[in-house]
Amino acid sequence: MPRRDLSSLIERARAATADAALARRATALVDLTSLRGDETAGEIGALCARARDAGTAAVCIYPAHADTARAALAGSPVRLAVVANFPHGSEDIAAATAEVGAAVAAGAQEVDLVAPIGAIMEGDVGLVGEMVEAARAAAGPATMLKLILETGTLAEPGRITAAARAAVMAGVDFLKTSTGKGPVGATLEAAVLLLEVIEEAGGRVGFKAAGGIRTGADAAGYLLLADELLGPGWATPSTFRLGASGLLDDLLRLAGRATAAPAARPGGY
Repeated sequence: MPRRDLSSLIERARAATADAALARRATALVDLTSLRGDETAGEIGALCARARDAGTAAVCIYPAHADTARAALAGSPVRLAVVANFPHGSEDIAAATAEVGAAVAAGAQEVDLVAPIGAIMEGDVGLVGEMVEAARAAAGPATMLKLILETGTLAEPGRITAAARAAVMAGVDFLKTSTGKGPVGATLEAAVLLLEVIEEAGGRVGFKAAGGIRTGADAAGYLLLADELLGPGWATPSTFRLGASGLLDDLLRLAGRATAAPAARPGGY
């Protein structure tokens, strides 16, 4: 799509609404998240039970809870995602890589790794590729590697695009907007930038929107962007995720399903 059309596309996404069919579609794309940092084992177990019951794509948690979550998710299709280099995005590749390896050893099937944000801000985009290559080697080919670019901090479109391209060239599986811990989470404008990079790569890299996504209408906007830029059949759990802690309540309501009390207090998403 020509760039001149993107502003109108974003406005359409901003005005998107959700119905029961959209809610069912989006539920299967949710990474049900709790990243407060003070979760109990009971809360993690309840989070996993809720993900299983709803049929979300994954749960996303801190590595300290990987053992609890792995046991709670055993036998279900819900995947276990663990964060690394989180939330500040250190430039220490060795430390970040060690966290990735430990997460995989603990049973993580997916790792959400924060990019070296400070280095990108200083213009060192090359460090993104170095970190992704090292993390890719530590994770192994069977583990999904998502890179969190904290687009609200990077802010400038050229900076976001350059970092995203470096990650794609280094072998990342997903580009993710945000940690959910910064003042600016996911935005439609940042999503377009990442989806354009993914389009350049032939759609072989996935996209995850995270940070402030709370309603079915929010989810509908990001799905509209993906459908328009990459085709209506592209956004599946293997290519598209919505990271959120509170979104599931609204999706279940829209789909006409009973909603249980949230398994954990909101976790920064």
